[in-house]
Amino acid sequence: MREIIKNGVRIDDTFAEAFPMRGTAIIITAPNLKWGRQAATAMTGFATSVIGCGVEAGIDSEIAADKTPDGRPGVRVLLLSMSTDMLQTQLVNRAGQCVLTSPGSAVFGDLDSPDRLAIGDSLRYFGDGWQISKKFLDRHFWRIPVMDGEFLCEATTGLTKKAVGGGNLLIMGASFATTMNAAEAAIEAMNGVDGAIMPFPGGIVRSGSKVGSKYSGVPASTNDAYCPTLRGVTKSALDADVGAVLEIVIDGLTESAVADAMRVGLAAIVKLGPKDGALRVGAGNYGGKLGPFHFHLKDLLP
Repeated sequence: MREIIKNGVRIDDTFAEAFPMRGTAIIITAPNLKWGRQAATAMTGFATSVIGCGVEAGIDSEIAADKTPDGRPGVRVLLLSMSTDMLQTQLVNRAGQCVLTSPGSAVFGDLDSPDRLAIGDSLRYFGDGWQISKKFLDRHFWRIPVMDGEFLCEATTGLTKKAVGGGNLLIMGASFATTMNAAEAAIEAMNGVDGAIMPFPGGIVRSGSKVGSKYSGVPASTNDAYCPTLRGVTKSALDADVGAVLEIVIDGLTESAVADAMRVGLAAIVKLGPKDGALRVGAGNYGGKLGPFHFHLKDLLP
C-alpha cells in the first residue's frame, strides 16, 4: 500500500467505507446546561454501534439559550440507525426513559424534513389522559404533567434517509500514550463539526472489529490485523514500530458532515506529528463492495 508522508506522519493511500443510515436530531433543553447535558448523556448512553445497541447516538453540540425554542440552554443530540423502525423505537424509548425523567427537561425536534418520527405523539400517553395538545405556528407540542411541573415535548421530529455511518480513521502510534494524544487531538477538532458524531466512549474505540468470527452466530470480532500483540501470529497490517492502534468512527446526517469531520481530525493528527502522536493513519474498508460512500484519505489531507 502506497503511503503519503505529511509532517512525518505516514498516511495510507486508502479509504474509509461508509454506509447509508437513517438519522434524526433533537434539542434537549433544561434549566441550565448541566442538566441539559445530563439528560443528553443518559439518552446517548449504550449507543456506540448498531451491532449491539440498535442505534448510534451522540451529542452534536451545545445550543445557547437565545437559539433554542424555549429560551433555555440546550444540547443537540443525533441518533442514527439502519432502519426507520429501529430508529423510531430507540428515539421514543430513550427520550422516555432518559429525558422525560430528567428534572426540568423539554424536547424539540431539530431536523426539517417531510418524513417524521414520533416523539411527543408517543410519550403523551404517560400523561394518562391529563396531557394537553398545544399548537404554535406550524409546530405541534404535548404538555405532559409531571411531578416538577410539566414536560413539554414536540409531537414529531424530522427523519433523514441520507445519513451516513461508518466513516473512520485508524490511528497508529509507537505507544498507547502517543496514540491517545493523536486520537484526542482529532476528537477535539471533530467535535466542532456540526451534524457529525463520534459514537464510541469519548469518540474513541480500541476494540476495532472485522465482520464475522470463527464462532458461529458472532457477527463481529476483534480486528486481529491491527492488534499489536498478534503481529507474529496473524496476517498483520502493522509496521514493526507500531505499538498501539485506536480507531475513530464517524456518523453524520450528511455525507459532507462525515467528510468534514474526517478532514479536520486528520489535519489535527498531522499537525501533532509522529513524536508525540501518530506514526501512521489508515482507514477501514471492505474493498468498496459493501458501502457506497468512500472517503479517501489523500483527498482529505490538509
